[in-house]
Amino acid sequence: MKIAVVAAAGKAGRKIVAEAAARGFEVTAFVRRAAEIDGAAKVIVKDILALTAGDLKDFDAVVDAFGAWTPETLPLHTTTSQHLCDLLSGTDVRLLIVGGAGSLYTNPEHTEQVADAPNFPADWQPLAKAMAKALDELRKRDDVKWTFVSPACDFQADGERTGKYIVGGEELILNAAGESVISYADYALAMVDEIAGGNHIQQRIGVVKA
Repeated sequence: MKIAVVAAAGKAGRKIVAEAAARGFEVTAFVRRAAEIDGAAKVIVKDILALTAGDLKDFDAVVDAFGAWTPETLPLHTTTSQHLCDLLSGTDVRLLIVGGAGSLYTNPEHTEQVADAPNFPADWQPLAKAMAKALDELRKRDDVKWTFVSPACDFQADGERTGKYIVGGEELILNAAGESVISYADYALAMVDEIAGGNHIQQRIGVVKA
């Protein structure tokens, strides 16, 4: 398979590139600034909003690993994901989004989300809302084969790769230890498995360490 990872220089993007390459996939990394990306067959320096349909047409899947953290850039979560949707509209190229945990539901009625909890850190509220907005807009696209992959609440950049994880749906899931935790490495494994299987088209899934 031929895979593009956009915004590949970030921690999640690098893990996904490495995992996909280890699986034998041909990976092209798109980065905003020149960088060495381990496992990438090719690195292309091009801003995500400068990408064209021609840049992405030859891939089987595109991973959007974009991340923004400051108040002025948070709306770019929606802007960039919708730009990629526009480029892939009507094609068979799948789009997989590195999502957030804040929009996972915590009740069967889907009226309460992780970010609504009283103990949810105030500093993370803007990011959670921005990523929830991006997901809401994504749900409106029936012209794109998208999948939004939410990590567990405790998303550990330097956590170990256990090789085991559990897949859930719209609701927050916990492992046998009652934890909502996953490493970037196990998240990358789950992402690449989803790329290979294509089992959740036009769906949001959540993943947690087993």
